[in-house]
Amino acid sequence: MSDQAARLQPVLLSGGSGTRLWPLSREAYPKQFLALAGERTMLQDTWLRVATLAEGAAPIVVANEEHRFLAAEQLRQVGMEHAAIVLEPVGRNTAPAIAAAALQAAAQGDDPLLLVLPSDHVVRDVAAFQAAVRAAIPSALDGALVTFGIVPESAETGFGYIQSEAGQSGERGVRRVLRFVEKPDAATAQRYLDAGDHYWNSGMFLFRASRYLAELERFRPDILAAVRAALAAAQRDGDFIRLDKAAFAASPSDSIDYAVMEKTDRAMVLPVDIGWNDVGSWSALWDVSEQDAEGNARHGDVIAIDSHNSYAYARRLVALVGVDDLVVVETDDAVLVAHKDKVQQVKEVVARLKAEQRSHAILHREVHRPWGSYDSVDQDDGFQVKRIKVKPGARLSLQSHRHRAEHWIVVRGIARVTRDNDVFDLHANQSTYIPLGARHRLENPGTEMLELIEVQSGDYLGEDDIVRYEDVYGRS
Repeated sequence: MSDQAARLQPVLLSGGSGTRLWPLSREAYPKQFLALAGERTMLQDTWLRVATLAEGAAPIVVANEEHRFLAAEQLRQVGMEHAAIVLEPVGRNTAPAIAAAALQAAAQGDDPLLLVLPSDHVVRDVAAFQAAVRAAIPSALDGALVTFGIVPESAETGFGYIQSEAGQSGERGVRRVLRFVEKPDAATAQRYLDAGDHYWNSGMFLFRASRYLAELERFRPDILAAVRAALAAAQRDGDFIRLDKAAFAASPSDSIDYAVMEKTDRAMVLPVDIGWNDVGSWSALWDVSEQDAEGNARHGDVIAIDSHNSYAYARRLVALVGVDDLVVVETDDAVLVAHKDKVQQVKEVVARLKAEQRSHAILHREVHRPWGSYDSVDQDDGFQVKRIKVKPGARLSLQSHRHRAEHWIVVRGIARVTRDNDVFDLHANQSTYIPLGARHRLENPGTEMLELIEVQSGDYLGEDDIVRYEDVYGRS
């Protein structure tokens, strides 16, 4: 088993648009980076459930360019320092993303088994998941494209289904895929459930890198050619592999299901019962959350009186009184109140926010950066107040502003300030002024988090009013 397991290469797909779990999930901070079903984030849990199978191999992570530091930092927090992080300059769905991972995995002449996992799913039974992967390895080594089909618990209309050929009585081994089917209506879903040969499509796969690339070449050579060009022209910065934007954008956008799995004659499915949930809505999160005797799931400071089967997520005190089947989510800058049966329509809220060009669809009030974070505490015409946190040893870019001046007041830690030709340190309760147009930099030379209050004043306070001269994070 160790020879087989040593050839296993985890591939973590870390895309996502942050629409279905708004307002907690945003485009700049989608759900895989949130701790929704436990103490760790979903990306961290995804890696940890496969780490022992990988036997020391670092994962390949395919992520949005804008999420690169989030992905790297969250993996570092659980002991994975050197994941290969392939950065997509634009989203092109799973077929190109997996192709990039397969080409990267095979770059040194190896042909590993790729275990492809979405990084935003919950798997409650980790032992059963690991056993399923081991059970699928022989078929994948023989050239099959194995997908993991979830044994359905109900007539669910929110998932695609996989129909398989019949297995042995009482046995759930790998078997041939007969067809992939789209999300059904309720009556069709019930027929699938009753038939016993249809499984929810989990989006998890196991196959040789070479086999996936060969099947993609066979059915979608245009996708493979574009991804090859994007990787050949990629810029490499430490563990980050930045795919060439023009070449990758030229790839058609398609899922692995449409591009390969529905066409190939090598598709196999392994039915599994692993406590899986794709957490695709607030009602799905309610399903996987701990509930009290009245069926309420609560996160944060929540009081529930005469209320049932509801989900509440709170930053401040939230009280539920006499309500049933509600979802209430309160963040620093937005509140969602929805009936549990209508939470799929949250995407329409996000669409409207984007149409109105409101930042609430993209960013939280607290915005994470590779050096730390900033929280926009207050603003009005001509001023903005931010709370800034800088990690130990981190530094912001050397920059200037055309439209604003800034006052910095240190609350905690040590701030090293560059202001034109001067460099000096500030401690708690000390402050300084950055005039409009001055070249300046903020850094933390200490061993604890630096926290300060920044007061901006000027005729324009947008984040794009930054001229960068030097930046250790490669931002232009």
